[in-house]
Amino acid sequence: MTDDNLYRRGVGVMLINEHRHVFVGRRIDNRDEAWQMPQGGIDKGEKPWPAALRELEEETGVRPKLVEKVARLPEQLRYDIPDAIASRLWGGKWKGQVQDWYLARFLGSDDDVNIATKHPEFSHWKWVEPHLLPELIVPFKRDMYRTIVEGFSEYL
Repeated sequence: MTDDNLYRRGVGVMLINEHRHVFVGRRIDNRDEAWQMPQGGIDKGEKPWPAALRELEEETGVRPKLVEKVARLPEQLRYDIPDAIASRLWGGKWKGQVQDWYLARFLGSDDDVNIATKHPEFSHWKWVEPHLLPELIVPFKRDMYRTIVEGFSEYL
């Protein structure tokens, strides 16, 4: 028996530039220095890779034609939301997220990034070295970020 029904289905994108640095955005809804890679939910009937491209564009303004899929982690990753904030997220419906993660190459320039989207999620953005990712994310996602970095290490 599985508890997957308690987790929101989602996707995430590790977007790397020509220097193999990773895009991160600073969460607009968090007072702490909380940076993360683009991620979000999968809509009903949507496949994971198209959902990843949609989320990436919604959060960064990067159009799908400027993105090349490099790899996908073979396993889905999950994280639990701390009880203190669980009731505020998604109306308390989910315990956390279970996500498909993709590594993608950014084919554009920094001018193609625009976080001032229709529904902005980030206040700032930057490129960082992959090994720094776990320390930039909120604590409850750090183990997942370590797994992502390790899983894509051969490409980084």
